[in-house]
Amino acid sequence: MIFGPTPLDEARGAVLAHTLRLPGRVLKKGTVLEAEALKALRDAGHAEVVAARLESGDVPEDEAADRMAGAMLRPLIARTRAATGRVNLTAETAGLLRVDAALVDRLNALDESLTLATLPDFTVVQPKDMLATVKVIPFAVPGDALHVAEAMLRGGAALSVHPFRPLKVGLVSSELPGMKEAVLENGIEATRTRIEALAGTLLPPERCAHETGSIAEALARLRKAGAEMLLVLGASAVVDRRDVAPAAILRAGGTIEHFGMPVDPGNLLCLGRIGEVPAMVLPGCARSPKVNGFDWVLERLFAGVPVAPKSLMKMGVGGLLKEIETRPLPRGDAPRGEPAKAPRRPRRVAALVLAAGRSRRMAPLNKLMVADREGRPMVARVVENALASRARPVLVVTGHEHERVEEALAGRPVLISHAESYAEGISASLKAGIAALPPEVEGVLVLLGDMPLVSPAVLDRLLAAFDPEEGRAIVQPTFRGKQGNPVLWAREFFPEILGISGDVGARHLTGRHADRLVNVEVSDDGVLRDFDTADTLKGL
Repeated sequence: MIFGPTPLDEARGAVLAHTLRLPGRVLKKGTVLEAEALKALRDAGHAEVVAARLESGDVPEDEAADRMAGAMLRPLIARTRAATGRVNLTAETAGLLRVDAALVDRLNALDESLTLATLPDFTVVQPKDMLATVKVIPFAVPGDALHVAEAMLRGGAALSVHPFRPLKVGLVSSELPGMKEAVLENGIEATRTRIEALAGTLLPPERCAHETGSIAEALARLRKAGAEMLLVLGASAVVDRRDVAPAAILRAGGTIEHFGMPVDPGNLLCLGRIGEVPAMVLPGCARSPKVNGFDWVLERLFAGVPVAPKSLMKMGVGGLLKEIETRPLPRGDAPRGEPAKAPRRPRRVAALVLAAGRSRRMAPLNKLMVADREGRPMVARVVENALASRARPVLVVTGHEHERVEEALAGRPVLISHAESYAEGISASLKAGIAALPPEVEGVLVLLGDMPLVSPAVLDRLLAAFDPEEGRAIVQPTFRGKQGNPVLWAREFFPEILGISGDVGARHLTGRHADRLVNVEVSDDGVLRDFDTADTLKGL
């Protein structure tokens, strides 16, 4: 490639190196100079331009980036179109990213014109997360170097995404006399949150005495219940591979493969196996939601990546985690190995409960007032789930029989907005709720009053995924690939929602803004289950 000042008589087909402003038009950097552009330059008094002229064998930057990205494509990895010599590669599913660092290093050492930047190896990614970017530095690259780069990338797997599997996990929580109930419950809930964040399901936990025999029996019951992974959260920290909990794995017919890991917190993890089922004794820090070595092992197992003793021994570099803040789910802010950062400011997201409908399909009953076994009306259960989440404020839109609904919610810290035009359909309720939201709210989670099985944990997963700056401005749950409710909307969509009319919600807007949408797979079908007929009510 020839680069530098170029007379206009020799510039046809050259690539303009710098943006030029001419009378009545702008020639941008990267413009291929043809007859019309050259005439405009002459008319503006230019005799030469700084440009790049391709020689025989040179490959233009976009074509080169396109070919490199094409050679890197693997299952579950997507790519953008080439522009300004750049192509981004993104994930198509939630999973664990593996990076062949040696291959990436060899590629970047091949020629200064070709570069590849990636996320760290073993990064947890979500759909549409950027994994890597290919950037061609100059306007063209030598064809010989590009051929070698393509061969290198096709011959290996610089990137691969290993999707999380919906594993059933069994947890044994052992206890000693005098242990506080809150300590036991917090440990179980922290484990449940981790499992569900990786698309797994926690079987009903087994609680037993901190004795080898009791723990072994509990492990056997969980295996019989279909557990595909076994965890022991012991009442006392493991100090030796022959301690109470590891001995229970042996008594249950298993083996201990490794005790300890060079990650702090997380040093005292014990890795074992019962048959083909991974079995671990967790370090005491696993009772906390803060990231620790157990998270790294759990992510790999859910992604189907083998965890052998040598794998644990290689976790020391970057394994000092003591100062990393509580990890937001489904993905943390600070990449592994980087210095700790201040925690990201929580997004101000409100919960909007639509409770204005006329229950025509269940007449003469008002479905929202149907009580559960504990005597709570359905709408109260939905509101309580919202209040148990991190969404604030919780605003309820009333309409039909609004006095009864408001009475059912008496004493709960919620805002009420009455939709005068509720008979016009769900759009009227949506508009009344959106209009009543405080100005500081950055997004709204729209809950339906007839979906009481959406748990606070699911709501918090949707809140954690919400990040408009990273393209996650609409967040919706899915169960086994089916779209569910509630849906979280960024403030940027409020004007469009206010423009909806008739008995329809905002769901159709997700198709219009697919580039701003992220799906969060959950393990609970409550996101699909509404109760608006007498038949469906029987299932509740």
